[in-house]
Amino acid sequence: MFNNILIVCVGNICRSPMAEYLLRAKLAHRPAKSVSSAGIGALVGKPADETALAILKGQGIDATGHRARQVTAEMLTQSELILAMEEGHLNKLHELAPQIRGRAFLLGKWQDDQPVPDPYRQQRPAFEHAYKLIDNATNSWLKYLDK
Repeated sequence: MFNNILIVCVGNICRSPMAEYLLRAKLAHRPAKSVSSAGIGALVGKPADETALAILKGQGIDATGHRARQVTAEMLTQSELILAMEEGHLNKLHELAPQIRGRAFLLGKWQDDQPVPDPYRQQRPAFEHAYKLIDNATNSWLKYLDK
């Protein structure tokens, strides 16, 4: 159903990489699935935040190869499903590529459109909270993605 999934946040170093690598791990038994991430104001070329990497590593997930990318209209149009962290992100994505309406949703759609707050430059508890929300949200998406 959805084979090309794009996850979007702002800098592409905290939330979207955590969601990307976590969802990849959850869909590992489905190698045809492509999960990537990008940012609407990406810190292009930067690795994922150290705290995000540590939290993923604690779950047995290695995201050290991640490098931040700027979202483009081409990425959006090539994606079958786009998952954003906050409503404002969706608005920016719709401005960039209006044709994605109906394919772009909040990651927390199945949690009453719950946003995932940005933990950037905050202490580990903020990252742990974001990770918990991302984990719950990605679990909710699995029934739609695991087909």
